[in-house]
Parts: sequence; C-alpha cells; structure tokens
Amino acid sequence: MIDPSARIHPTADLEPDVRVGAGSSVWHRAQVRTGARIGAECIVGRDAFIDEGVMIGDRVKIQNAALVYHGVSVEDGVFIGPNAILTNDRFPRAITRSGELARADDWTVSPILLRRGCSIGAGAVVVAGTVVGAFATVGAGAVVTRDVPDHALVAGNPARRMGWVCFCGQRLRAAGDMPAPGDLVGDAACPSCGTRFRIDRDSCVALPEEAVL
Repeated sequence: MIDPSARIHPTADLEPDVRVGAGSSVWHRAQVRTGARIGAECIVGRDAFIDEGVMIGDRVKIQNAALVYHGVSVEDGVFIGPNAILTNDRFPRAITRSGELARADDWTVSPILLRRGCSIGAGAVVVAGTVVGAFATVGAGAVVTRDVPDHALVAGNPARRMGWVCFCGQRLRAAGDMPAPGDLVGDAACPSCGTRFRIDRDSCVALPEEAVL
C-alpha cells in the first residue's frame, strides 16, 4: 500500500506488495522490491536499491545509490549515506561445489540491524550479521565487520572505534576538551548541545538528568 501523501517519482520501480508510509519520497530510478516496508517521512534517494522484505522505520534517509539487501532491518531516524552497502551473506559464492549456479537454498541470510538514530557514512560497507547501535556513526568508507556499540564512532577497514558521538552527531569531548578516545573510561560531554555521558568500555550512556531523547 502506498500512502496517498507519499511521493513516488515516475521512474522509480516499486514491485507488488510494497508499503510506503505517509509523507515519504522515493526518487529517480530507485528500486523497491516486493515485501519491503518503508515507514513515514522517509527519503529514498536516486538509484537506491531496497531489497525484498527489508523493513525501514520512520524518518529514515537513504541517500543516492545506497544498496540495502534482504535481511536488513532499519529502525527509526537512521541515515544511510550515498553508495553505502548493507550486505546479507557472510560466505558468498556464485556457484555450488558441483559448479551449478547457487540458488536461494544454497546460502543463509545473515541479518543486519541498524538501531535508532545511527548514521552510515558515504561508501561504507556493513558486513552481514552485524548490529550498528543507537546513535552510532560509521565513518565514510568504513568496513564494519563486527557490532558497533551505541554512540560509538567507528572508521577504517576493518572499522575500529575511534571515539563517541552525541545524539546530535557531534564527537564527545573528555577532560581538557580533548576528543574522547574509543577506550575512555569516564565522563564526556557534547561540545555542541552540552549533553553529558558516562563511558565504560563498550557502554556510552547519557547521564540520567541529560537523557531526554
């Protein structure tokens, strides 16, 4: 079902049994495959690919030429940058051992979960079977091969934790106004909105009086 308020460009290709929520936009040459669900107030950019059965929450931005494959679930408020790729097969092969073309029964989907408010940078690759935590940021061109904690900033190939980010996306700062390192144990704050966090190993949590989102 396509909500009457949704905007679908004439060149977009929407297969049967696709749902697009109120106020969402699907732009030039985007392809949305059968069974996909796109929530309200989403943007699906030019040449983006949304595979069959993909679940996308509300207020999600999927930029031009992003590839979101079967098995991916996207919670509310997620940003997926241009040319980002979200895969679904940890052991890809085109053929079977006997040399025949591999079919659906010859491989297993390894799902990806993008939690609320996280951001996937331009050209990043998220490898099948991983979770990107709430309000985490994956840097441009990174290759994510393992789970990313909430509010973590990761970059590189393979992606490594470089620091921590606020709800608003700014990098947190520790004592002395230095960027909070990925291995910090202690408190940090956002230089933009002032929200304060407590960091301990893989945990970054807004302090109770600050946790307003």
